[in-house]
Amino acid sequence: MKPGHGGCQRPSSTSALPTVSASSASRASHAAPPVRTVHLYVFDGFADWEPAFAVAGIHSPAFQREPGRWRVRTVGDTTAAVQSMGGLQVQPHLALADLQPAHSAMLILPGGPGWDQGEHLAAARKGEQFLQAGVPVAAICGATAGLARLGVLDERRHTSNALAYLKGTHYGGSDRYEDEPAFNDGGLITAGGMAPLEFAREIFRALGIYSDEALEAWYALYRTGRSEHFARLQQSAAA
Repeated sequence: MKPGHGGCQRPSSTSALPTVSASSASRASHAAPPVRTVHLYVFDGFADWEPAFAVAGIHSPAFQREPGRWRVRTVGDTTAAVQSMGGLQVQPHLALADLQPAHSAMLILPGGPGWDQGEHLAAARKGEQFLQAGVPVAAICGATAGLARLGVLDERRHTSNALAYLKGTHYGGSDRYEDEPAFNDGGLITAGGMAPLEFAREIFRALGIYSDEALEAWYALYRTGRSEHFARLQQSAAA
């Protein structure tokens, strides 16, 4: 193909190549904020629907305040594959022993079998470590019982499936129980198993994923299914 008719040509000299100044390169390197990682604990039988709204919203850049800044990584007792309650095969990105609060923006603990029998204590202890380091933790359904067994809920306001459910752990925080679908106290988010939407909303709020207006539009959309809330979500994200 002849020059001037769409053919690719090699530059005749290096002077034809674009140059980037040191200051321009420095500005480019600071243009994008660092990616922040939210970790989801997974195990055989974990209730995949409970964190579903949250992890989907974190992973998807649509309507976010800072699109592309967030990602989700899974963590297991080991890196061996597990199967969710819904039959999904999940290969954890890393093991609990290798997870450090300094490398995470939040740890999400979903419900599932075992929590009521005192299992998954390594994950509950990791959650306690996160809170001690000032990194948020979000626990839903059975995971709240795991935290209760360690005394994590004794001094924090919290919620769960029901107060009677947590009393089965013989914890000492019943006077701090809140009869709400989801609750955030000082970076500890708790929720009942029937409140995945409210759980996600508290997670998004804590992380600053969406603007306040976009967050309320998102919640109204999924709560009611009414299309006008999708228009509100688009408008608020564009603004």
